[in-house]
Amino acid sequence: MSFRTRLILAYVLLWVLILLLTLAVTFYSISFGLYGQVERSLTGYVTELAQLYASGKAGEVNTRTRLVNVTLYSQGGQLIYPSDTDFGQRIPRNYIRDASETPKPFYANDFIAVYQRIPGAIIAVSQDTRYIEVISGGIRNSLLVGMAFLLPVGALFIVFAARVALVPLHRAAQEVDRRGPFNLSPIVYTGPKDDIGVMVERVNELLRELSEARDRERAFLAEVSHELRTPLTSLNGYLERLARNPNDSEMLERSRKIAAHTVRMVQDLLALARGEAERTVNAHIVNLGDILRQAVGEYPGVSLKMPEAFPEVLGDPDRLLQLARNLVSNAVRAAGSAEKVRVRVWQEKEPTDYPRDPYETQDEARVTSTPEMRSLKQPWAAFAVVDSGPGIAPEVMPRLFTRFARGPEGGTGLGLAIAKQIAEAHGGQIRVASRPGETRFTVFLPLLAESEEG
Repeated sequence: MSFRTRLILAYVLLWVLILLLTLAVTFYSISFGLYGQVERSLTGYVTELAQLYASGKAGEVNTRTRLVNVTLYSQGGQLIYPSDTDFGQRIPRNYIRDASETPKPFYANDFIAVYQRIPGAIIAVSQDTRYIEVISGGIRNSLLVGMAFLLPVGALFIVFAARVALVPLHRAAQEVDRRGPFNLSPIVYTGPKDDIGVMVERVNELLRELSEARDRERAFLAEVSHELRTPLTSLNGYLERLARNPNDSEMLERSRKIAAHTVRMVQDLLALARGEAERTVNAHIVNLGDILRQAVGEYPGVSLKMPEAFPEVLGDPDRLLQLARNLVSNAVRAAGSAEKVRVRVWQEKEPTDYPRDPYETQDEARVTSTPEMRSLKQPWAAFAVVDSGPGIAPEVMPRLFTRFARGPEGGTGLGLAIAKQIAEAHGGQIRVASRPGETRFTVFLPLLAESEEG
């Protein structure tokens, strides 16, 4: 059963309950209203008669009218007037004996009476109520006829209104049903921005994110295939040359470099896929200077400036080396030459997008992709990788650290994503600022406290 059918059935059932409740309330309200009106009229009349008897004007009392009968009872409950033995609107003796100077009602099957004590007797007025039953029966029948008419008419209106109101939901459900792994286009929705509209909007956002992720993965797989094909082809060529000339040390060294590059690329892929950069941090007391010397040494021509005695940090040396290597490798690729890349190391009070470089000054404004964040007040170790390349385009900056995102200089789009994971896994931060002719990646790592050193 569809949602539309269940909703229509629920509303029809609610409509039936409303009609039944309306019928009951209307019928009993009219019936009780008529009985109450008769009781109030009789109470006023008996009070008036009691006052006449009390004032000695009993002769002015009209003991029988067209609708109301006036009767007198002794204090023991005997009917005094009228003396007609066939008079049917009698009040039982036990009620008469309990009479007081306050009017009291008595309800019988076919009449209502109100009685009150007067000097030496009990006076009562009564009225036949069978006409009320006739009126109530006619009203009940009229209500039943009206209900029999309104029930199908109302049900038709409910069906029509529900179908019209649920058209956007029905269309959205059909659109969702057409979606699949190969169809992630947005759902077309023309209804108001109510709960359904918000739901469709969220689904469209999810579809858009899935589509973008699929496109990124496709581009990533194509790029990885290309990146792996090139070094493997070169490695295969070098190995063939070595097979012909095993003593060619130059070919052997090139083969080793290509193999090392390919191994690092595969390690990056595995680390990113497994999230190892975030989870597997084997912390040691690390001299950051030693890490940076090793990373810079892999790229001859990159300059390194740092203090002679640099404080230590608590971290994973392998991960920190991977972080520094990724930043230096990206900088060399962006600048086009290792001589255009500089690495600077110093201490900083807190992370910032434009840290003070103790070795030089930079006054020109840079574009940043990392908003200023409040950091803990503690000493930080800072190292910056600066290149003299063309800079990073502003439209690339927001997704610079996104997985599979690639800049104009090429690459697999993994290095910066992994570098950011490693920095954050060590409790640090990575910031980037760029302008034409200079791009600066700055990593901030908490310095090892003196208590920890001891």
